[in-house]
Amino acid sequence: MKIALWSVGKAHEAYVKAGIEDFSKRINNYFKTEWEIIAPPKNAAKLAADVLKKSESELILSKLQKEDFLVALDERGTQLTSEGLATQIQRCANMASKRMVFLIGGAYGLDESVLQRANFQWSLSKLVFPHQLVRLILAEQIYRACTILNHEKYHHQ
Repeated sequence: MKIALWSVGKAHEAYVKAGIEDFSKRINNYFKTEWEIIAPPKNAAKLAADVLKKSESELILSKLQKEDFLVALDERGTQLTSEGLATQIQRCANMASKRMVFLIGGAYGLDESVLQRANFQWSLSKLVFPHQLVRLILAEQIYRACTILNHEKYHHQ
C-alpha cells in the first residue's frame, strides 16, 4: 500500500520542511510515501470561501482514484488515539487498498463533496493549527502508527 499525503496550499515552509522530510523517509521503511502539494487557484484571494472550496474540491476529486481510501482531515471528524490511527492504517492495508490518501484542506477547509467522498473524517485536535504544522504533525503521527504496528519502541505507553 502507498500512503499519499496531500495538502492544499503552498510548498513546505523551511521551518517544517526538514521534519516532514525526516518523518516521510521513516514512513518509507513501512509504506511507500509521497507528498503532493495542491496549489490553490491563482485568484484564490479574490474568491468567496465557498467558491474557493468548490474550486479546490474539483481539483482534489479529479486526482482521486476510485479505489483510493481517503482520510479527510476535518475539525468535525473523529478524534483518534495514536493506536486508533494505527488500527485505521492496518484496516486499510488489510483491505488491500492500493493507496491511502490523507488530505489537508485549504484555508477554509474541505468542500462537502470531498467530505462525502472521504472514507474517514479525522480530527487531529479540537485546537486549530497552521497548515504547515498540521503537515508535520500528520507525518509524525503516521510514522508513530507504523512503529506501533511493528511493536517498535518509538511509541511509549
